[in-house]
Amino acid sequence: MSVSRRGFFDIVGSAGRSPGLAALVAARGHEDFWGQQQAQTTGRGQGAGGRAGGQGGGRGGAGGAGGQQANGRATRPAPPPGVDEIRISSNENPAGPGQHVLDAITGKFPEAGRYPFNSTPNDTKLVETIANLYKTKPENVVVGAGSQEILKTAMLAFTTPYRHLVTAAPTFENCTNIARRLNIPLREIKVDSQFRLDLEGMLTVARGAGLIFVNNPNNPTATVIGAKAITDFVERVRRISPDTVILIDEAYHDYVTDADYATAVPLALSTPNVFVARTFSKAYGMAGMRIGYAVGQSDTIKPLNRLRMPYNISVFGVQAAITALGNPQHIAAERARNTEVRTFTAKFFEELGYKPTASNANFLFVDLGRPAAEFRNACADNSVNVGRDFPPFEHSHCRISIGTMAEMRRATEVFRSVLRPAVPASGGGSGR
Repeated sequence: MSVSRRGFFDIVGSAGRSPGLAALVAARGHEDFWGQQQAQTTGRGQGAGGRAGGQGGGRGGAGGAGGQQANGRATRPAPPPGVDEIRISSNENPAGPGQHVLDAITGKFPEAGRYPFNSTPNDTKLVETIANLYKTKPENVVVGAGSQEILKTAMLAFTTPYRHLVTAAPTFENCTNIARRLNIPLREIKVDSQFRLDLEGMLTVARGAGLIFVNNPNNPTATVIGAKAITDFVERVRRISPDTVILIDEAYHDYVTDADYATAVPLALSTPNVFVARTFSKAYGMAGMRIGYAVGQSDTIKPLNRLRMPYNISVFGVQAAITALGNPQHIAAERARNTEVRTFTAKFFEELGYKPTASNANFLFVDLGRPAAEFRNACADNSVNVGRDFPPFEHSHCRISIGTMAEMRRATEVFRSVLRPAVPASGGGSGR
């Protein structure tokens, strides 16, 4: 059946009154509702009731205001009565997945009692759909509960106390955090002077690595590496350390506008020990659904399939993902929307005298010349939630997600009120 967005909310719970399923699925997602407590808090952000916000449980990490604890996680305090907060902290799609996906999810409620393998379509159909998209075979694909599950299983499959992880600093920390928890040796290479991944630096520590994590575009810096540089890097790693696995995380692929960029999926399908991870949490607007996948040669994908959680994609997630993949025009429209709002927001900061990195994602990384916590707290006081700390640039840079144009027009007025128009001094340094 076909329902309106309002009708969908009526079925699964009011998004405006409580953290119901509709709010989780249709827009901002699980990570924005439940942000982990910020690991390094300052000022009034300290403690369980701090406003500095949490390190996210999802791909983007919730950088909004932290509040009371629930199930060991920090909840976001409610804004003042009559004030709508702007959540631009977690790199989510503010428009949600689109009406066509919401209708498809609603139509699956009669099968809510089925396991994913026993529904129609089932999880095998999702794998086949992804394989067909890339003109490959189902054994070259693995699905996960968000791409985070893919990253976690990669760490378990390919690293050991004797085979280290190579990653960037800063980058998406999922693999880094797992390495620290499991006492896996860690080699972090600081981004270069343009805030791009330092592939040359990563090569110097690649020999003998179990896994190299390449986040492209990189989170939180929003920068991208061109296709030729990625191909050259993979070839050089293969020469000096052929047993090392390279994970290329393309979570923000759909937002890239740089002409030098191209997906590494064809490279992964033609090269041993290379695979690409993707997520439906960003351009597809399904952060709350937790759907991701990886593509590579079958021998590379097999260990990930062995370690994945059984029934890890829900009946609703299967239908939502298949429906979304069948509508590429929706993603093209989302890319155009994000590009327009991203350009507007970047121009605002530049005209005020603050420098964002060259963004190819749905967020900016802006040199504010002051601690991110200071800026974050001031924005939170005005019901605008921006990103968390990203060492080693937590004293100079803040990550700001791209909301709707209306949200960013309101947010930039808040930014204007808490910033003074001056050229900032970089606080984190650049280069290794």
